[in-house]
Formats: sequence, C-alpha cells, structure tokens
Amino acid sequence: MIELHSIISGSSGNCSLVTDGETNILIDCGSSGKRILNSLQQLDVAPEDISAIVVTHEHTDHTKGVGVLARKLKIPVFATAGTHSAMEVGKLTDEQCRIVTADTQYSFGNIGFTPFSIPHDAAEPCGYTFTDGETKVAVATDMGCMTKDLFSHISGSKSIILESNHDIEMLKVGPYPYKLKRRILGNYGHLSNRIAAITTLRLIQTGTEHIMLGHLSEHNNMPGLALLETTNHLRKHDVDVDRDATIQVADRYKITSFSKGGTGKCIYQ
Repeated sequence: MIELHSIISGSSGNCSLVTDGETNILIDCGSSGKRILNSLQQLDVAPEDISAIVVTHEHTDHTKGVGVLARKLKIPVFATAGTHSAMEVGKLTDEQCRIVTADTQYSFGNIGFTPFSIPHDAAEPCGYTFTDGETKVAVATDMGCMTKDLFSHISGSKSIILESNHDIEMLKVGPYPYKLKRRILGNYGHLSNRIAAITTLRLIQTGTEHIMLGHLSEHNNMPGLALLETTNHLRKHDVDVDRDATIQVADRYKITSFSKGGTGKCIYQ
C-alpha cells in the first residue's frame, strides 16, 4: 500500500516521502541532506533505499538538499525543464536529470506519478499525484489559487498534503513588507487557511479521507489556527470531523505521518 509522509513542512523547508515499502521517492529536499537522511531513519528508510527525487519548483526551501542527496546516492531527479534550468543544485549527470511534463504519466519502480501545473511565481512549477495502481495520494503546495483544473488533478486522492500557508489577517498586520504581502496574497503566491478550508471540504465530498495541512508560514500562521479554520468550515457544512475525515497539520521540523486506523480523527500535531 502506498503511503505519504511529511518529513519537514513550512516556509523554512519542505520534504515529503511517498513509499510502497520498496520504492521510496522524495518530493523536494528543502533542508540539508544530512538532516533529511537522519529523519528518514525514523521511517526505517536507509540512504540506499531512496529511489528518486521529484522536485516541485526551484525555490531553496524545496531544493536546498537536492544536489547533495542526488550525487551522494546516485539517484535521478525528476523535474520540469524550467525547474531543472532554474534550480541551483550543482552539477548532476545527464542520466540523473529527468525532465517531466505536466499532465503526463510517469513511473519509477512500483510507483506511478503525474505532475500538474500550479500557479506559483517560479519557472515551471508543478504538484504531483502518485499511485500504486490502487491508491492515489497527492502533494499540492505553493499555489496562489485553487482552480477547477488544479482540483481535478488532486480530487480522488485518498491522502493529500495541502497548503494552508497563512492566515489572511495575520499576514496583513504582520511584519512583512507590502510588496511581499502582495506576492503571497496574489494568484501566484500561496494558499490561505480560508482557501485550504474550502478545498478540504470539496476533497472530502469527493472521497478524500486524510488531509494534512502543510507549508505553514512561520510568521503569518499558527498550526492551531489553520486546523481551527478548516474544521469550523467542515462543521458548518455538516461534515462530522470525528468520523468523516482525518485532518492533521504537518510539523515544521519533524516527520508527520497520516494517522492510522482510517477516518475519524481530528489531530493537531
């Protein structure tokens, strides 16, 4: 069975793992290679067991450790042509540089994956869905807005890491300069708690069971606040958050795994 784990998540660094127990694919490596490898030990994933890296976009909170890990482990790096050109990860071999195109299906080992375009201020950014042929999971962060096309890609996922980057009012009154606030709030910035809550409801209505709110801003959000906005919105629309879904918040600095035992839990971690 395919599983999705958040290794680290937030404005300071992002990395996730999708695995079926044999094929282990990292999504982004936005921290040091050493720190990521140490974290993976908790999931009993040894360095030699890492199969590949897929990259969403070139920003350093997603790519800091990509080059080091790829060279150390001699594994391929999958990303769009624009991301490969824009990210600064040092020299990779031609064999390691695997170019993907949005809306095209790929596979590595036992896991199939499909990149999809996302609205973000990067060269050629994308999110990813993964499947083992039976179960679909998704990573959908760093998006300025949620569109019908984007939702069509992530709907049907059993588990998803969904961006809930900022509380709008915290951002407006916070310490960031006006230009940066405009960027975050724009259509190529980041999803707010409010949009994450609306998206979560739609995902549950289309069959998603486990949702992990991720990529929270350190200065413009709080885990409890993100969780509260989503669960309040669900309750207003008659979703029983103690039965119909598992809602979690990805920890900024350590592994967060989706709750075992199916639906029926609302967790702040």
